[in-house]
Amino acid sequence: MTATDSVTGHRGVFVTLDGMGGAGKSTTTRHLNEHLAAQGYTVHVTTEPSHAELGAIARHGTDTYSRHALACLVAADRYHHLATEIRPNLAAGRIVLCDRYVASSFVLQRMDRVPIEFVEALNAAADIPDLAVILIADATVTAGRIERRGSHSRFESGLATSRAEAELYQDTSRRLGAGRWPLLTVDTTRTPIAHVTSLIAKRIAHLAGLPHADPATP
Repeated sequence: MTATDSVTGHRGVFVTLDGMGGAGKSTTTRHLNEHLAAQGYTVHVTTEPSHAELGAIARHGTDTYSRHALACLVAADRYHHLATEIRPNLAAGRIVLCDRYVASSFVLQRMDRVPIEFVEALNAAADIPDLAVILIADATVTAGRIERRGSHSRFESGLATSRAEAELYQDTSRRLGAGRWPLLTVDTTRTPIAHVTSLIAKRIAHLAGLPHADPATP
């Protein structure tokens, strides 16, 4: 059972944000953190790969490591991240926002030609979040955004990559949904960030058990 924060009175909630490159994961995470904090929630923001040593190797080593080796690195970092950062913050009654989680592995590792069965097995013991947000957008739009801001890794390399990523996220949503993951899919192609933030915040408010907090309030 997740603990309740003794100051704010809300329970810990684990929220993950995954989605296509250029769909706005980091921007949404930042706005959501600010929005929830303004509502009085205690929030802990984190990311995967994590900022621990394993995470740094996985994050900055995508040109050195690939396929099964990279998939194992990412999974190892995930389990360490859960044990040392995510679970302790949930136990303290905080809302944990994690930028990338299992859904990203289901997509990126398959783009790296790792069989889905291998990826599923690696992540079989990972905690199921209270809410798994998946951000999607038109592939032409995301490819344009990536071109303007610059690529973050070899997994972001033009329109063809964005289209492949879109198809894999559709398949990943089906797989996780079949596993009873609590999914919320948001199309960010033309949706203002304020609406995306409010939509996710409403779900979190319900999960946190704070009926007096109104996430839709500016």
